[in-house]
Amino acid sequence: MTDQHLRDRHDIVELCTRMGWHLDHCQWDRLTDLFTDDIRLDYTSLNGGEPVVLSRKDVIAKWRGNREGLAATQHLISNQLVEVDGDRAAATAMFQATHLLPNQLGGPLWTLAGEYRYGLLRTPDGWRIEALTMSVIWAEGNRNIRDLAVQAD
Repeated sequence: MTDQHLRDRHDIVELCTRMGWHLDHCQWDRLTDLFTDDIRLDYTSLNGGEPVVLSRKDVIAKWRGNREGLAATQHLISNQLVEVDGDRAAATAMFQATHLLPNQLGGPLWTLAGEYRYGLLRTPDGWRIEALTMSVIWAEGNRNIRDLAVQAD
């Protein structure tokens, strides 16, 4: 394994971890630097439909709208595997995302767990996420808090 391969792997793991960290801490400006201009998102395992390509501005605005009505979120990302092929890479990670919103209409927590698959591109500014697929393996709790959080804004 070369030094460059180890640096690439480190940078990619750090990048993918920062995605959850900045989202949980509502650091919207810091999320911008993690993505290419356009991102292919595939959340079909949760929402149905088809994958979409959105600008990073639109992705962050969507995540912000979903997050800001909640009291807190916590994205735990682990078991990261990285494959680098020149200026492109693929990474996988297990995740558990807990969402908190105390409310009078049900439990305060909704937790999703599954796998993220990242498509990455090496740019002059470093690695960036150009594709993200979320595959839900299990969920528990009150999914309705997602809608309640959006209504609260």
